[in-house]
Amino acid sequence: MKKIRPVSDLRNNFAEISRMVHETQEPVFLTKNGYGDMVVMSIEAYEAKQFESEIFHKLKEAQLEARSTKVRYSHEEVFSGLRLKVAERINKDYV
Repeated sequence: MKKIRPVSDLRNNFAEISRMVHETQEPVFLTKNGYGDMVVMSIEAYEAKQFESEIFHKLKEAQLEARSTKVRYSHEEVFSGLRLKVAERINKDYV
């Protein structure tokens, strides 16, 4: 269930709101004059949302690419390529 609080609670009950967003990892929606104004969330929750968004966009991009070509790669082809790139990066970093 969404947590909705007046924006004045951010000033008057900051510690409580901070505790709430860290414990639940859920955002708190703040209202001003009865209308939605802001969302407050922990940095961890924000970063998780950013990561999910990035993954979603990459999957959508891959889906569009898959629709535009008949080329398919096996599991072994993908991971062989990844292993090669990782090995190249490691060698480059240690040279």
